[in-house]
Amino acid sequence: MKILVINAGSSSLKYQVFDMEKGEMIAKGLCDRIGVDGAISHKRPGKDTYKKDVELRTHDDAIALVLKLLTDPELGVLTDISEIGAVGHRFAHGGEKLTKSTILGEQEKEYLYSIVGINPLHGPPAIKGLEACQKLLPNVSHVGVFDTSFYSQMPPSSYVYPIPYEYYETYKIRRYGFHGTSHRYVSGKAAEYVGKDIKELKMITCHLGNGSSISAIKNGVCIDTSMGFTPQEGLPMGTRSGSIDPTVVTYLMNALGLSPKEMDDILNRKSGLLGVSGVSSDCREIMQADEEGNPRAHLAMEILYHYIVKIIGSYAAEMDGLDVLVFTAGIGENDAVVRESVCKRLGFLGVKIDEDKNRTAKRGEFCDMSLEGAAVKALCIPTDEEYMIALDTYNLVK
Repeated sequence: MKILVINAGSSSLKYQVFDMEKGEMIAKGLCDRIGVDGAISHKRPGKDTYKKDVELRTHDDAIALVLKLLTDPELGVLTDISEIGAVGHRFAHGGEKLTKSTILGEQEKEYLYSIVGINPLHGPPAIKGLEACQKLLPNVSHVGVFDTSFYSQMPPSSYVYPIPYEYYETYKIRRYGFHGTSHRYVSGKAAEYVGKDIKELKMITCHLGNGSSISAIKNGVCIDTSMGFTPQEGLPMGTRSGSIDPTVVTYLMNALGLSPKEMDDILNRKSGLLGVSGVSSDCREIMQADEEGNPRAHLAMEILYHYIVKIIGSYAAEMDGLDVLVFTAGIGENDAVVRESVCKRLGFLGVKIDEDKNRTAKRGEFCDMSLEGAAVKALCIPTDEEYMIALDTYNLVK
């Protein structure tokens, strides 16, 4: 069975096609600048990337172009769109009701519309992508895979905020967590590697990128995670502040006469590593500036390490121990300096790494960095959220 995976943004649409019998990705691409001018990049393994500027007024146009390319005699990988057995759609948010991957009908779509208020950035484009696919592929199942579903078994003590309880009851303000599909994928791969049932392990997974989150997974269930009601909470990120004293927000709004929108823009787009360093939101550029003697760049990286170690330590305390520590995503997979800087501060937990193994690990490839005999396995595992979406879709419809 061939599974099409769709990840729709406000002006973009990423896609991948998987042959599930072979367990292989056979095509992927990106429709960009939807509603502006439009462009597409289409790639098949072992072939040159096809790129073209093309008018894409809507997500419907983008999906139509994707299906045309996938069945093109020269560029395609399908003889006919009827080969697509199902479509998996990435949704950042499933609210409190969509707590597992689900075939999407009208009732589910209605619920997704109802939670747009708590998911204004990612919800509308994901629904647009779903509706565009449903128009052009009406005879196959469309499956929603939700980042938040991985956190559906967290205890209330982890997800209820200490504010008046009626705000949770009425407005559903709670910790939801994000990057769940990534955390689920790498935790499963880590359990496979160490040769133990995931239900026997205490694991912390670190999804570190421009957006970052850390999750505590005990006996196969996520019991806590660093992102909260939105992806803003937790670690300092590329441009996001992460967790700060909430009174800082009201103080600055009063002192500077800022509107809620302006304050949100500062916290989400002008803070984090960019805000502290004044250099960039990219770790590579900040590290370069640090090496050149920029004190604010150095401070930005030290703040990042401080928060990562603090969260890992608190999660190890929650789980009463740690068996496996996993690094993944753009920074986690590719930055040996970040991994080493964090692991060196976790010796008290039993984390000990072979610095040569870590430094010589190929970028974006699996690496066991652990010293022989270390109490905690420290692993770098490339994430594959799209394959996880395809697998969930396949298992639901096969």
